[in-house]
Amino acid sequence: MGQKKFDKAFKEQAVLRILSGESTASETAKEIGVHYTTVRDWVKNYKQDGISAFPCSGNLKPEDEELRKLRKQLADLKEENEILKKAAAYFAKYLK
Repeated sequence: MGQKKFDKAFKEQAVLRILSGESTASETAKEIGVHYTTVRDWVKNYKQDGISAFPCSGNLKPEDEELRKLRKQLADLKEENEILKKAAAYFAKYLK
């Protein structure tokens, strides 16, 4: 059984109904067929990060995107460093 996917606008609408008092987290969870804790987490994340709490597929929050880029850059630099070490060892053999 797969996990249900909801887009950013749907989650925001559900959260805003809860925050406005129009519905409770439990009622909303039952209506859309997800566990209460899922909806509760949406509300918590929305209160912390606003609409950026619900990144669309492939879209990350700015700080998460920066972290992803830095990790990729680090991995690339480590790979380049290993190549340079091997090249230095290779040429060191022939300079002796």
